[in-house]
Amino acid sequence: MNKKNYLTNNFLIAMPGMEGDDFSKSVTYLCQHDEEGALGIVINKPHTMTMKAIFDQLSITAVNPAVAATPLFMGGPVQPERGFVLHTPVGNWDSTLTVNDEFALTSSKDILEAIAEGKGPEKWMVALGYAGWAAGQLEQEIQRNSWLHGQAEPHIIFDEPLPQRWELAAHRIGVDISLMSSDVGHC
Repeated sequence: MNKKNYLTNNFLIAMPGMEGDDFSKSVTYLCQHDEEGALGIVINKPHTMTMKAIFDQLSITAVNPAVAATPLFMGGPVQPERGFVLHTPVGNWDSTLTVNDEFALTSSKDILEAIAEGKGPEKWMVALGYAGWAAGQLEQEIQRNSWLHGQAEPHIIFDEPLPQRWELAAHRIGVDISLMSSDVGHC
């Protein structure tokens, strides 16, 4: 892929035939995609833990109990012990990957402290782990019909109910995913 075809700030939408707990019916927000590979956060797979577990581990006290009760997400199978905050606006945090003018991915304690104090980004989600692809791997998976892709929308990431995000992301690109077969169209 040349630079203009990289998929940073796109959704990867799992095709119906994709198997396995990590990516079945998943929507992954691509935070980075270039010649070296890709990194994304799955945005529709809730974790069994809440923010309270992270706050307790880091000795942070949330001023709002609702923030501590916020569910975490399973961001992907790579480094599942590590937390990542996908957020908007970008802000100025210690360890941030800026996706674009609107989104960033931060992995430092300062953003978690700000969230606990009610001073964090306007919209955020915390994921444990991330989805990662080596150079050329994602392109091969797309060619094998494992993924659909299309421009991401903030409301799907932060506002829509989790069970609807997969279908909404596909609908965003004009696909009714419920009508798609799980069989790949190759002989």
